[in-house]
Amino acid sequence: MSLLEVKSIFKSFGGLQALRDINFSIHQGERVGIIGPNGAGKTTLFNVLSGFYAPDSGSVLLDGHDIRGKKPYQVVNLGLTRTWQLVKPFLGMTVMEAMIVPSFCHRARAIGTSSSRQKEEIVEILTKIGLGNKLWEEVDNLNQSELRLLDISRTMITHPKILLLDEPFSGLSRKETGNISQMILELNRRGLTLVIIEHRLKELMKLIQKVMVMHFGEKIAEGTPTEMVNDPKVIQAYLGERKSELGLA
Repeated sequence: MSLLEVKSIFKSFGGLQALRDINFSIHQGERVGIIGPNGAGKTTLFNVLSGFYAPDSGSVLLDGHDIRGKKPYQVVNLGLTRTWQLVKPFLGMTVMEAMIVPSFCHRARAIGTSSSRQKEEIVEILTKIGLGNKLWEEVDNLNQSELRLLDISRTMITHPKILLLDEPFSGLSRKETGNISQMILELNRRGLTLVIIEHRLKELMKLIQKVMVMHFGEKIAEGTPTEMVNDPKVIQAYLGERKSELGLA
């Protein structure tokens, strides 16, 4: 059985059809990329999966349970969490405090770790991602790349089964991108399933096993990275001359 199964999802905003008959499935432990031009519906899809938008029709099954209509916090407690294309920090808090807030969710508390162990875990997560020296820094003082790293770190304290990353490399340096990539691979080795929206295709293609391509709210292709960069529909709709830069035959 698939960990995540999306069936015939439609979503419109007034006269705009943002998602049209989206179908796909993701298995436990997969690393999946979602690509496509701006306005293709990628973030709208993430909003539907994570409970921020209700689809007009269709279903979203997480571990066999239909999560359509669930509130975002309920979706998190069932094991699906996400980051944001535009980060949403807890201003007025320190980095440590911003990490403690999601640690109070039912799923994190159900893991049964002690308060001291939970704080150790927070320090471990922040250190691995490159924020170990910012524990007591005010969130307001962080730059854009540090806020993105914190956004990813906050998701991890909820112990997700599946993590949706919305442009995790945006605004990051090459070194920071490398740190995130290594963290993604390490989390995946521990069994975490990852779905990644990203426009920095060269970095993305090194990470993922499968790609779904969206255009004008529809899924136009799905397959391995090599298959997708050679698909005429994908080249025409999105890749164009960038295909040669990806290093995939």
